[in-house]
Amino acid sequence: MTILAIETSCDETAVAILRRRNRQCGPELLASEVASQIAEHEKFGGVVPEVASRNHVAQLPCLLERAMGSAKITINEIDAFAATSGPGLASSLLVGNSAAKGLAIGAGKPFLAINHLEGHLLSPFFGREKIEPNIALIVSGGHSLLVNVRGVGNYEILGTTLDDAAGEAFDKVAKLLGLGYPGGPEIEMRAQTGNAKKFDLPRSMLNSGDLNFSFSGLKTAVRYLLPKHVIPSAVEGSRHESLKVMHRDPSTHARDDVLADLCASFQQAVIDVLREKSLHAVQQTKSRRLTLSGGVSCNRALRENLRATCQKNGIEFLVAAPWLCTDNAAMIVFAAMLRMEAGFRSELTEEIDPNLKLVS
Repeated sequence: MTILAIETSCDETAVAILRRRNRQCGPELLASEVASQIAEHEKFGGVVPEVASRNHVAQLPCLLERAMGSAKITINEIDAFAATSGPGLASSLLVGNSAAKGLAIGAGKPFLAINHLEGHLLSPFFGREKIEPNIALIVSGGHSLLVNVRGVGNYEILGTTLDDAAGEAFDKVAKLLGLGYPGGPEIEMRAQTGNAKKFDLPRSMLNSGDLNFSFSGLKTAVRYLLPKHVIPSAVEGSRHESLKVMHRDPSTHARDDVLADLCASFQQAVIDVLREKSLHAVQQTKSRRLTLSGGVSCNRALRENLRATCQKNGIEFLVAAPWLCTDNAAMIVFAAMLRMEAGFRSELTEEIDPNLKLVS
């Protein structure tokens, strides 16, 4: 079985081709092409939907051609076509979805609509023969989820974010601090030299009795800290300018130290909440396996913290490779192959859903 998948849920255009020769061996990734738009959106401080969709239209034909060339196959050798159908930006989803449907119609082959979150959810098992039951922690720019995974297509949502997702909180705090976009890597880089115990930031809903998340209050706590830790001569205009100059003025090491400490303290607060909620989920379900995926899972401190916690508690820990954590088509084509092997199919009339939920 050979499947081609397209991912255009946000600002990455991606195409991947996967082949499994038989059920007894792991799948072989024949091609994976990704075109990032970070440079396009960085000047806006976030993703602009119209700019993203226009770039998808321009880049997708080239990526399809490159992927087919890398895989050294023809369109007639593809057994099915897949695309992300949600969640995501409507204008972006339409580009990849329409292209995959057109290819499926032209080749007379099946089409599979794939949930972007399911792609993340299954990515820690990429290349393996089967999906083992696990508690999955998905952390990305738009989602923070704890999911009880019993098998392909059999999911139970245990906890979700009630406001800002973890990745969204990273981006918003980075913007408050005058850092670049995306905010996660910027904060992680500065946190490496900071003191995570310097600022006592809240761990929201840590003892709420459920498995839901909330990171909006943490973001607000960082905002309220800014006026208290500003060198007066650096403050011009609004208080949001306070730390924007801290990392730009090399004359005072104290400013860089404050910025690093804030980043480290914020990052540790997020990690503490994700770790404790995940551990509670594993213990409540009596599961012995925790998986981590999504864009925020690229954060090394989060990976190592969860790995150490799982090792201490006798829990198997699986995390997707960094290249599979950010948006890509490899995870989408992997999910498509598993769903097709499980007997799932999609209708060509099936519409995209920007607010698509992860359901069984």
